[in-house]
Amino acid sequence: MKQGVAGPELAQPIQLANCTDWENGSVEERLGTIRQIREFFGGSVPGTGGTGTTLDDEDAYDLFEGFCRAEYARGFTLYRLYTRAAAFSNLEPPAQAPSR
Repeated sequence: MKQGVAGPELAQPIQLANCTDWENGSVEERLGTIRQIREFFGGSVPGTGGTGTTLDDEDAYDLFEGFCRAEYARGFTLYRLYTRAAAFSNLEPPAQAPSR
């Protein structure tokens, strides 16, 4: 376990932490890593006056739980899963097709 500014976090830096680290981490380490990823990617975006898109911590936890339980995902980096999910998080679900 590594102690970061946001509390306990996974042993790897956020740019290296992957699903294997997630599976081996405690709940406290996982939550600390989610906070660290959110704070990094939710920061200000230079030249735009805006901030990066983030996920709710609970949604991020569910995202990692879902992907990381699959054996093929062991090497998936958490920040890549997070940023891709966050990029689509503000989209509206598709409209339902009218029933016939």
